[in-house]
Amino acid sequence: MALLITDECINCDVCEPECPNQAIYLGKEIYEIDPNRCTECVGHFDEPQCVQVCPVACIPLNPAFIENKETLWEKYRRLQAEQAAGEVVARVL
Repeated sequence: MALLITDECINCDVCEPECPNQAIYLGKEIYEIDPNRCTECVGHFDEPQCVQVCPVACIPLNPAFIENKETLWEKYRRLQAEQAAGEVVARVL
């Protein structure tokens, strides 16, 4: 599953820089997580880093995005391929 930041978020700014997939961003009122980029840190860490650093424990699993470990690994591989392709294009330009 992707993760979700709830209304208890205090906008402390500690989660955003911890996300290896750049899935966390500042929304209109609180930080939000892009479920298409969230791998729960699969491929990077054993535990979701945003959950580890959140001082108010406001980052549960998102029930709207049910994913198993293999699906998270597939998402990780897709994101890595996109990043690599972007780096190649940047070098060419």
